[in-house]
Amino acid sequence: MRALVALGCLVLGAAVGLGSVVLHRYGWGLGLGIAATVATLVALPGGWWRRLPFALGWTAILGVATVQRPEGDYVIASDASGYLLLATGAVVVGTGFVGLVARRTTADAPEDAEG
Repeated sequence: MRALVALGCLVLGAAVGLGSVVLHRYGWGLGLGIAATVATLVALPGGWWRRLPFALGWTAILGVATVQRPEGDYVIASDASGYLLLATGAVVVGTGFVGLVARRTTADAPEDAEG
């Protein structure tokens, strides 16, 4: 069951990443792509089977788009929107790995010495 969840999150990440890459040249498209990415990262709980596969799917599409095409140009332009998309990719993969760390709750916190 976990493998199916991971596969679904991987495909979802690839779909959102593809939409972000395709529409990043338009201001509204870049904003929508970033908003959809952030909303999904917030909605998915951290872990090996949910947030990390989403982040890896998203950044895999971004990685494929950064390779030079046969004509000599790139899918992602070297302008402000292209650099913002690449920076978003770094945040996405970082968020995917940060989600692997268990959150510390108040019950886990050590007692205050002055208490």
